[in-house]
Amino acid sequence: MSSGPLRLTDRPVPDPGHGELLIKVRCCGVCRTDLHLAEGDLKPRRPDVTPGHEVVGEVVTAGPGAVRFGTGDRVGVAWLAGTDGSCPYCRRGNENLCPRSVYTGWDRDGGYAEYLVAADAYVHPLPSGFSDAELAPLLCAGIIGYRALRLAELPPGGRLGIYGFGGSAHLAAQVAMAGGAAVHVFTRAPAARELAIELGARSAQDSFDATPEPLDSAIIFAPAGELVPAALRNLDRGGTLAIAGIHLSDIPALSYSDDLFQERKLRSVTANTRGDAEEFLRLAERLRLRVTVTPYPLDHADQALADLAADRITGAAVLTVS
Repeated sequence: MSSGPLRLTDRPVPDPGHGELLIKVRCCGVCRTDLHLAEGDLKPRRPDVTPGHEVVGEVVTAGPGAVRFGTGDRVGVAWLAGTDGSCPYCRRGNENLCPRSVYTGWDRDGGYAEYLVAADAYVHPLPSGFSDAELAPLLCAGIIGYRALRLAELPPGGRLGIYGFGGSAHLAAQVAMAGGAAVHVFTRAPAARELAIELGARSAQDSFDATPEPLDSAIIFAPAGELVPAALRNLDRGGTLAIAGIHLSDIPALSYSDDLFQERKLRSVTANTRGDAEEFLRLAERLRLRVTVTPYPLDHADQALADLAADRITGAAVLTVS
C-alpha cells in the first residue's frame, strides 16, 4: 500500500487505437514535473492519470496506421504527446506552444506502469550505447535542458550559470562544456556540487553565492522563484536568463536598474518540439553524455518522489519495471 500521493492499482492492458503503439515499459524517469503533479502544484488534466513521461519501452503492438516502428523496437515516449498540427504555432514550427497540445503523464496515462499507449508520430527512436535506465532521463530532462540551453543564447565559449543540478542540469552542463563553455553551478546540495566538479564545471557553490565571474547566460532548473533576482544580478550586460520548468514559485519584486537594465533578458522555456528531441538525442549519442541515475523499483515510486523533493537524488531517479 502506498504511503504517499500515488496509488498502486490494477488496470487492463490498453489497446492501441489508430496511429498508436502499445508499449511495454522497461523503465521510466522520475521528473520534477511528476512531483509537481503529485503535490498539487499542477492540476491533473484527467482524474487518476498515471504519471511518468521519460519512458523507455518495447513496442508490443502497432495499431492501424502506425507504421514507424515494429514489434520489439526499443522506443522512447516523452512529455509532448500530441498537438493539433494546424494552429499558427504548429505551422510556424513552434508546436510546443500549441494551445491544444497534450502531454504524457498529464493528459494521457504515462510510464509509471507496465504498459502504455502512445501516438506513433510522437514516439522517438533511441540512440545506441546507453542502457535503458540511462536513456530515460534523456527523454525529458535532457530534451528540456537542451532547449533551455538554446534559449539562454549562450555565445561560443561563453560563461554559463546553472541553478539547481539534477537530472536536466547535469546533462545540459555537459552539452555546454562540449561547446567550450565555462560552467558555474549554483545548488544547495553538496553531492550535486561534487558531481558538477567531477563533470568538469569551472566552479560549484551554494544557490545564492555570488558568481566567480560575470555570466553571459544562465538557466534556472530549480522551481524556486527567489533565485531569479540572484541569477539576473550575476549576468553580465546583455546576458540572458532562461527558466526551465513548468512550475516556479513566486518571483520576488525585481529592480529594473539592478536586475534588468543593460539589456539583460528573462525568458521562460515551454515544453519542447519533436525537432528539439531529435536534435538532442543525436547529440547525446555523438557526445556520449554521462547520465547519472539512481534506480528505484516501480512500487517505490513514492519514495523516489520524496527523495527528489528532499534533494536526496544525485543525477536522475529512474523507475525500473520488471
